[in-house]
Amino acid sequence: MRIKFNGEFVDTPFKTSEEFFKSVSKSADEVWIINGFATKENLNLKENDELFCIAKGVMPPKEALEAMMSARHTPKVHNELKKACVAVCGLGGLGSHIAIMLARSGIGKLKLIDFDIIEPSNLNRQAYAIKDLGRFKTEALKEQIAQINPFIETEIFTIKIDENNIKEFFLNCDIVCEAFDSAQAKAMLAQNFHKFYPNTTLICASGLAGFGNSNSIQTRKIAQNFYMCGDLVSGAKPGNGLMAPRVNICAAHQANLVLELLVQNENTN
Repeated sequence: MRIKFNGEFVDTPFKTSEEFFKSVSKSADEVWIINGFATKENLNLKENDELFCIAKGVMPPKEALEAMMSARHTPKVHNELKKACVAVCGLGGLGSHIAIMLARSGIGKLKLIDFDIIEPSNLNRQAYAIKDLGRFKTEALKEQIAQINPFIETEIFTIKIDENNIKEFFLNCDIVCEAFDSAQAKAMLAQNFHKFYPNTTLICASGLAGFGNSNSIQTRKIAQNFYMCGDLVSGAKPGNGLMAPRVNICAAHQANLVLELLVQNENTN
């Protein structure tokens, strides 16, 4: 029988996964991966099955990680996400978590745009740590994503977007997520984006301050290639600040919509 083991095709006389792995494993603690799933269940082997044997707690090779992610996401979905390029504008509470969720979901290329540095007030809701204080958000987030999946292509732009340079950033992007803090920046992007990218989807956010009332945060289609996530009314103000849970709910709406649209678009082609 011919199978693929640790990235190379080999011939084996063994009929079950347990027999095969016991013949190559050096430690009982090693992780056994069969067609993307980590399992020590004794399974019957089939022609062209893909197996990996990896030391526990060690970063697997690219092929093994790819196989695991593909199996977790289902191969067809994973393959579509891997081809996609998504931009995230603003890397605060919304944007930092959107980017991380997309990285974990297997988006092939991320463009991360922000001009600001990390401050102590950011730590209540943004995906940074004390060690990141004073660093540019772009650089800290790129580093964090590399720790999650070093094989994702991450391009950073440490710059402020305005109506004069907006046309430079989003060529070849499938979807763009707006995650700015200020209402002025949100309005600027929403009003100018489709002048330059009429066929690219823009996902914005509005209304996510405070806590509670989780189900009021929704995803709405506003116009062709334009969506809004949030409750549309809960702005940050004294007594109603931005807090991690509700910000993360909205970020998850935006990231989840990215996945839905990318897979849905492929299914309708």
